[in-house]
Amino acid sequence: MNMNIFEKILARASGKKEVTPGEIVEANIDMAMIHDLTGPLTLDSFKKIGASKVWDPKRIVIIFDHLIPASTIRAATHQKNLREFAREQGIRSLYDIGQGGVCHQVFHERGYARPGELIVGADSHTCTYGALGAFATGIGSTEMAAVFTTGKMWFKVPKAIKICVRGKLRKYTTPKDLILKIIGDLGEGGAIYKGLEFTGQTFKEMSIDGRLTVCNMVVEAGAKAGIVPPDNKTIAYVRARTRGTFKPVLSDEGARYEDVLEYDVSSLQPLVACPPTVDNVRPASELQNVIIDQVFIGSCTNGRIEDLRLAASILKGRRISEGVRMIISPASQEIYKECLREGLLRIFTEAGAVVTNATCGPCLGGHMGLLAPGEVCISTSNRNFVGRMGSPQSKVYLANPATAAASGVTGHITDPNELRRR
Repeated sequence: MNMNIFEKILARASGKKEVTPGEIVEANIDMAMIHDLTGPLTLDSFKKIGASKVWDPKRIVIIFDHLIPASTIRAATHQKNLREFAREQGIRSLYDIGQGGVCHQVFHERGYARPGELIVGADSHTCTYGALGAFATGIGSTEMAAVFTTGKMWFKVPKAIKICVRGKLRKYTTPKDLILKIIGDLGEGGAIYKGLEFTGQTFKEMSIDGRLTVCNMVVEAGAKAGIVPPDNKTIAYVRARTRGTFKPVLSDEGARYEDVLEYDVSSLQPLVACPPTVDNVRPASELQNVIIDQVFIGSCTNGRIEDLRLAASILKGRRISEGVRMIISPASQEIYKECLREGLLRIFTEAGAVVTNATCGPCLGGHMGLLAPGEVCISTSNRNFVGRMGSPQSKVYLANPATAAASGVTGHITDPNELRRR
């Protein structure tokens, strides 16, 4: 039977020759990840079920990223407990403050995401690793405790949608705009528990950073996972980061899909997801009347070096508008150092931005950059729920890094192409 990439990975992980959509399988997990926010709940559940040893300490990664450096005594205590747990269990892959950064950058940057593997993380944006050809999905902390104990988890084999994309992205139109367009069309619940497979010439030419951005946001349409079929670009990226062996998987010719969607990005404009839902998507050029108080450039969606270079290209030689605050958070310590080497930090600070450590903090209103009632933020992150970044009376607009930077310069939502015409 011809199978798509999601089915082939789940079949291999569950020891079956073939699987079909809707079938329940018990699969062996290749890698599991927790962070400082979900990890403490996992540890509590691990103890409650009476477990004493994790199934395989080499397959568990712990990354501190949400509340770092610790913002409260409670957060500091949780992080202390996670360090002690890692030492007790022999888990060596713990990335402490100053050693890693945002989990969905560090995990693949350090070579834990590999093509053809089944990865779970106690964070909804674990789907990011699908950019490297893995079946990766977010699970709850209690479920992770079961994974820590047995190394297994049950899955319903998802139906799949193939998304074929052609055309060349225009200057200042990015993969973020493409996934916003797709989510806008599907709706925030349009792909619940489905797999989205991204193919076509646009993806073949897209950077790994861009593919990571696209797969990062598939969960915003409800998808179980998103995958870009691994190619030579994928293999080169992974080979440079891991000594481990892996076996890339591709969909069979004639594989089944619930639907096939086609896009041409040749005329796609910079887009913005307006509050309070991520599928409320409009062209940035139509939102010039939206005055902003804050800009956030960072997160597991758009805090990568490619994103920060794009923002710097807008900010170089310009000043952030009076009355606007701009927070920039590189997604990892490695990216922070690369920004330093390339002079991007100087461009950001001379423009009037504050550059933070690598953290998720501002993205979820964790412990820095919170919004007051009535304030408006344009953010490169992935969610604009009510109260996502602070007060329930604040508003968050989602955009690509060029749009966010350009908006910081003008003080209102701005299509970056408008700055070129001035």
